[in-house]
Amino acid sequence: MSDDLSENYARAFGRRVGFGDRLALIVIDMVEGYYNPDCDLYMGSDASLLSALRVREAARAAGVPVILTNVVYHPLALDGGRFFEKSKPLRYFLQGNPMAAWPKGLDPYPDELIVSKQYPSAFFGTSLASTLTSMGVDGVLLAGVSTSGCVRATCVDAMSHGFRTSVIADACGDRHPAPHEANLFDMNAKYADVVSEAEVIAHLSQLRDG
Repeated sequence: MSDDLSENYARAFGRRVGFGDRLALIVIDMVEGYYNPDCDLYMGSDASLLSALRVREAARAAGVPVILTNVVYHPLALDGGRFFEKSKPLRYFLQGNPMAAWPKGLDPYPDELIVSKQYPSAFFGTSLASTLTSMGVDGVLLAGVSTSGCVRATCVDAMSHGFRTSVIADACGDRHPAPHEANLFDMNAKYADVVSEAEVIAHLSQLRDG
């Protein structure tokens, strides 16, 4: 067996499934704390947010629905469960904390759905799967943070619910390159197509010009 990682995985994985016929863009947990240097969650770069904003505008121009997710807990964390117990930075998602607000540029438009959650996946304990199905969506574009956490959890659940899943690498972020790259690699191998911002915007432009 080859010791080269890409060659090794190419023998078994890496099939592409495509975007699907009717898309939705899901922007996962992009809130102030990840982009504010005064917060523990700070990732040190605005690049993922800026990429997500560009994709969002392209999606809107193409008539693709946009869904934003955030994490919101009761002020006493009564709905936090074991996730809140384990993950210390979740204290920033207690209701009313300014670090859980939308960052500059991502304020929701009136026609964008907000899905609030308490656990990593945007599908767990929410109506997201039913909502997408009722819209006729068969493919989802994923952007957000963090790549190794809520993006990955949402990716696996999106695929498990039967949606063709594309993860936009440029529009995802993590606090360190190692988990970011490792999780993109693994998602691309097993659960989704990992694609570039340029590839997604080109596809959305085709849909717009139809």
